[in-house]
Amino acid sequence: MYKAQHSINTFFKDILFESKNHHSFLPMVLLLVTLPLHNGLNNVMLVLYALSVIFSFKRENVHWVKNLFPLIVLFFMTILSLSWSIDLERSLRALPRFTAFLLVPLLFMLSKPFSRKQLSQILRIYSYSIVIYCLFFTLKAFSLYVFSQDVSVFFFHGLVPKELNAVHVSVYVGMAFFILIQQTPKSYLTTLSLLLLFVFMILLSAYAILITFLLLFIFYLFYFTQTGKQLRLRNLIVFILLIGSVFFTGKIQNSVERELKANTEKSINHTVIAKEEVGLRIVSIKEAWSNEKFSPNDFFPGTAFRVYQVRMFIELFQEENVFWTGFGLNASNKKLEEKAIKYDVFRGNKTQEGYQNKNFHNQYIQNFAELGVLGFLILVIIICIIMKNAFKNKDFVQISFAVLMISLFLTESFLWRQRGVMFFCLMYCLFNAKESLAPIKEKI
Repeated sequence: MYKAQHSINTFFKDILFESKNHHSFLPMVLLLVTLPLHNGLNNVMLVLYALSVIFSFKRENVHWVKNLFPLIVLFFMTILSLSWSIDLERSLRALPRFTAFLLVPLLFMLSKPFSRKQLSQILRIYSYSIVIYCLFFTLKAFSLYVFSQDVSVFFFHGLVPKELNAVHVSVYVGMAFFILIQQTPKSYLTTLSLLLLFVFMILLSAYAILITFLLLFIFYLFYFTQTGKQLRLRNLIVFILLIGSVFFTGKIQNSVERELKANTEKSINHTVIAKEEVGLRIVSIKEAWSNEKFSPNDFFPGTAFRVYQVRMFIELFQEENVFWTGFGLNASNKKLEEKAIKYDVFRGNKTQEGYQNKNFHNQYIQNFAELGVLGFLILVIIICIIMKNAFKNKDFVQISFAVLMISLFLTESFLWRQRGVMFFCLMYCLFNAKESLAPIKEKI
């Protein structure tokens, strides 16, 4: 009991100490920990962070970091897209949430860089805040289960509100897990927190991110632990043999073919509209790609829907001369609505919006469709910077961030959501606001 109280006292003393050393330390912490809360509150924290930078401004603190400029360039691409947008009203409504691409990197470059210790503290506090959120939602699920006896309250959007998006929350949880697993030595609190985060990750049931998370965890065990280093060669040989045996049996080809043609509700990607809201007929991946007509009663499982969206993107770019410009910020929805009418997909009812109101659910395609090839290339450059610096620094936390983002961008238009763009910009700048940064392995 005394040890726990001492740790808590030390924790708050460290926050007070670092706040005196860096005026933006506490605002940055508040900005990160309020991400899962109401967007309005997070906006207030962004203003607080901006004010802390302005009032503590010193010319000698200014540092122009080339790694951060692609974010600013991407912001100006969104501004430029207003000139060619096919739906200017929708583009203007979306623009405010993209200001993070400009403000966050600019504020980082105008303020004193965070030290390695301060960065470790910021990430650690963020991680424990996510633990608290997980504990809250878990206890809430248990209380709901007591009254409803419905086990679905423990999974996906039964566990966290749809507004938060279970897939996005799984990324927050995954990052918190990989930050805490790097901390040494591990206290009982850290160990219990890691266990809760791991279980919560499974309960969220965001399968695409969960698979990425588990592969990263295995990678960590093999390459970033002492035991893993000792067993690495043996494990690598076993892995190669397993992969080789799968390829030579030819079973993988048969299973892929069955999956493409199967009319099953099961999918590695989450569905965007519940089956009960649409109809009984399930569209297969093959049908999503090739059917000339659908029906308002056709239900698209997660992967099939994303295949359908990729198909719409290809068709639109074949029909329209927008390779260089795209349709404009957030304006591709207009074309997707037209395609929805043409293919006669479910377009909503009194309680549920239709497929025509869903974005591409793929960040790479979203950038290409709305900002053209240059917008797509800027996103690729940003990803390359993350990967390059992560492996250069040999920092598993940065590697985890890079891999999770690459995976997430394949199934979600993460940067087209306010929480998404804020989370990405903050983490990106924390890891890349210096040209070089040693791995984060502070002892606690």
